[in-house]
Amino acid sequence: MPAPDRQPAPLLQPNAQNKYEVSREDLPLSCPMPQMHLWNSHPRVYLPIEKTGWAKCPYCGAEYSLQR
Repeated sequence: MPAPDRQPAPLLQPNAQNKYEVSREDLPLSCPMPQMHLWNSHPRVYLPIEKTGWAKCPYCGAEYSLQR
């Protein structure tokens, strides 16, 4: 449960951008990401980004790059 004095981070709108930069803290990577609204998006799919540093969602075409 969050501390009463801290507001939760706002949810991201899924598919609002075509490119997202993610960090190792976001792994395992899924699209839509846990911080995104899910009601108007596609089914969650996990994307293998660890080896190449880049992945593309087969549903919405969003591209993800892993910060180095």
